[in-house]
Amino acid sequence: MRTISDTIARLAAMRGGPRFPTNPHDDRLSDLGAFGSNPGALRGRCYIPHDLPPGAALVVVLHGCTQTAAGYDHGSGWSRLADEEGFAVLYPEQQRANNPNLCFNWFVPEDMRRDRGEALSIRQMIDTIVAEHGLDRRRIFVTGLSAGGAMAASMLASYPEVFAGGAIIAGLAHGSASTIPEAFDRMRGHGGPSTAELQRRLKEASPHEGPWPRVSIWQGSADATVAPSNADSILGQWQGVHRVEPGLPRTETVDGHMRQVWRDAGGREVIERYTIAGMGHGTPLKTLGEDGLGNVAPFMIEAGISSTRRIAAFWEITKGAATGRAKVSRQPASGRAVELRAAVDIPRAVRVDHAAETPKSPVRGSATGISKTIEDALRTAGLMR
Repeated sequence: MRTISDTIARLAAMRGGPRFPTNPHDDRLSDLGAFGSNPGALRGRCYIPHDLPPGAALVVVLHGCTQTAAGYDHGSGWSRLADEEGFAVLYPEQQRANNPNLCFNWFVPEDMRRDRGEALSIRQMIDTIVAEHGLDRRRIFVTGLSAGGAMAASMLASYPEVFAGGAIIAGLAHGSASTIPEAFDRMRGHGGPSTAELQRRLKEASPHEGPWPRVSIWQGSADATVAPSNADSILGQWQGVHRVEPGLPRTETVDGHMRQVWRDAGGREVIERYTIAGMGHGTPLKTLGEDGLGNVAPFMIEAGISSTRRIAAFWEITKGAATGRAKVSRQPASGRAVELRAAVDIPRAVRVDHAAETPKSPVRGSATGISKTIEDALRTAGLMR
């Protein structure tokens, strides 16, 4: 594990990263209003299409560090897709009083466990919006980028009975860190629990015994902020509950990027992993063409593939009528590629800056012992309020 001084030095080097620009005119979201005791002190925002059908699906979206709900929506295009496909979108939003860099506190046990802190606040938001708009409790999904992706992983682990599926973009496995130094080590790909231990932590996160949410994993191969090895950890954690073989996934090339798929005993696709070639830290977008969606911004990267559209298709909340066709190269058991023409939904990519995704210690509550030492050091370095 890295020393505290090394961690502080890395934080100092990251100070002053770019912020996610938000034009007020690009804000398509509304405030959710009161939604329970809100122990995590989060803000709730949402988007409800004007012609939302009865029993529509719900997508919960968690932004990354330095981002806002409106900024991430403008970049990813989730509310635009909601208009096209007829589902509701919920955006929990972090507040600076909780985390100065607007990161969800995925590495703080009191915020990422079932019925506690930020996790419970998000759960309360879900209950409120489902009740208010008559949404389908069998079709609730969660996705997030980076710190939001790590929190999405914890929501899937802590409340698996709530979600039909999830998508983790440049995130980390549930329970992979519980302190600031551990968070930085895991982000860099250093140390961390074994696959068996991660599977145990997933099973112990709730009393649920199945069925389990299907999971989509997205990772840039050139990500210098969250090491690609974290995608392996997420995959290993979820392979256990889905009881799929660790090896021999179906592999194909989609819009120039590798997609791997694992099926359960019944033949259903339960885990997919996209590796975005040459992409750094952020959400992959495809902004051009008639299927273009979203906008390039910090941490929102043009990659020629729309993670938003493809995640929604994996969850089966799209109408299924493809507006375009893309080349898919599938790799059969013989190893010889077979060229197929497959209908696909096209999502967008956004560029992310590596410097801004910095976990910050939460402000709620008083710190003691080693935690206080770390926080004092962060404040002295001007990295924490």
